Amino acid sequence: MHTNPLYNVFTTILKRDLFFGIRRSGELVNSLIFFLIVVTMFPFALGTESALLRDIYPGVIWVAALLSVTMSLDRMFNSDYEDGTLEQMLLSQHPTTFIAMAKIVAHWLLTGVPLIVASMFLGLIFGLSYESLQAMLVTLLLGTPVLSLVGSAAMALTVGLRGGGMLLSLIILPLYIPLLIFSVAAVSNASQGLGFAGEIYFISAILVLSITLAPFATALSLRIRFG
Repeated sequence: MHTNPLYNVFTTILKRDLFFGIRRSGELVNSLIFFLIVVTMFPFALGTESALLRDIYPGVIWVAALLSVTMSLDRMFNSDYEDGTLEQMLLSQHPTTFIAMAKIVAHWLLTGVPLIVASMFLGLIFGLSYESLQAMLVTLLLGTPVLSLVGSAAMALTVGLRGGGMLLSLIILPLYIPLLIFSVAAVSNASQGLGFAGEIYFISAILVLSITLAPFATALSLRIRFG
């Protein structure tokens, strides 16, 4: 058994959030269904021209992912806030940063990973090339954690507030725009046989910056929110 208390705090909260997240599978399914509906509605709206669908698919996937993750962010803290668990965590002697990071990782595993799998499946259906699928996979693997990381800080500020969902969207959606631009550009370049390493470097830099700052920003937001 690992004796590092910080490691134990992290893994305990991570396992707890994963357990309850899987038990409340209806919430997970709702986010995934919303994602699938948004993506699959575009062929009906734009017609069945395969070339056009292949061109717009990366943008559709990323916009749908942004909206789906934003919808699911309230699960990160609200359920614990409602039953008093969150306040107990904050009153404990454990660093708030580790608590926040565990919740962020759990949210990504429950939300981001299913979106990645669904995106690859839909990419095959829409006939994306191997290079495009490869670029899509890399951008999603690097980008979806950013959605959870950035969203956690804004969610911490709005937890428990009436109408917090709308405020949350206004705060975080503009912050996602650089990630959206570079991710779509990477897949677009790959589909044209061009290199996309530059875009991946930018997305990686955004991820590193988010990992470095987001847990501390989330912890600070929680302390501000709960005094």
